[in-house]
Amino acid sequence: MKYEIMFVVRPNADENAVKEVAKNLEKVLTDNGAKVVSSKDLGQKELAYEIKGHKTGYYFLINIESEDAKAIKEFDRLALISEDVIRHLIIKEEK
Repeated sequence: MKYEIMFVVRPNADENAVKEVAKNLEKVLTDNGAKVVSSKDLGQKELAYEIKGHKTGYYFLINIESEDAKAIKEFDRLALISEDVIRHLIIKEEK
């Protein structure tokens, strides 16, 4: 199964912290059996609407392949409880 994941990191973190958050979330995917096909740092962009008091955020896009949903479920769980991730979206790509 192929998935596309986009997440937004809060803008008031320093540059190293933002990269560390992205690296840790990518590691969660690989540790749970997913293969990262591509990973892109899309930079800081203005949000369409204010989220948790933020008007901008650092966007990241990851494409993965996985045999099951274990990696996706763990990513989703951690992204929801992370104070650094203000929004995330997981899309399963159809064949």
